[in-house]
Amino acid sequence: MIVTHDSYSKLSMLSALRLYRSSPMSKDVSFTLKFFPYQLYPEASKEGEDKYEWYKKTKYNDSQDQMDKYINLMTTYGDQAGIHFDFHGQVANTLDAHRLIQHFQEHLGPDTADKLVNSLYTQYFTQRAHPSASETLLRATDAAGIDSATAEAFVAGEFEGLPETKLLMREQASNGVDSVPYVVVEGKRRDFTLVGAKEVAEYLKTLEAVAKEAS
Repeated sequence: MIVTHDSYSKLSMLSALRLYRSSPMSKDVSFTLKFFPYQLYPEASKEGEDKYEWYKKTKYNDSQDQMDKYINLMTTYGDQAGIHFDFHGQVANTLDAHRLIQHFQEHLGPDTADKLVNSLYTQYFTQRAHPSASETLLRATDAAGIDSATAEAFVAGEFEGLPETKLLMREQASNGVDSVPYVVVEGKRRDFTLVGAKEVAEYLKTLEAVAKEAS
């Protein structure tokens, strides 16, 4: 399964994959995640700004009514996926988070990358964490079981893996990816492409369809 994402992308796809992995079908057909980077807001500052106020101003023209509707909608989606969104915290540039994910996906494999993404998403969406601050990244590497000295050296070396990450971003743009999440589920008979945030049930239905065609 190929996932082009940003740290701001929705969590429903990962929730669907967890549900699939707990089902009987997963004994016969398994899925491996591979993440590719994409920045929704590449112009965002590294320092960041208040998440709630940024969404209200940028997305909803400072309308409190529209912001309240957004919060109610996302809260409903989150409840369906077992996620308790916190709409406060910071919005900031996510490049360092992508650099981390791509580096350790390349060197330690997909399971490590999956754990990193799960931790980064949980921290950002539910714990008010800055999406790419050093402490956020190091909490993610700890959750992924990465050696602390190795993780600290990589996070401190801000240019390590940066050219490769930027190249992957350009490749995604050249492939026509202009929104996230952009999910390609590779099957035995055909591939399925899902663009934009979907509900958990839709992702799960796609995974089950691919598994049935493979059996």
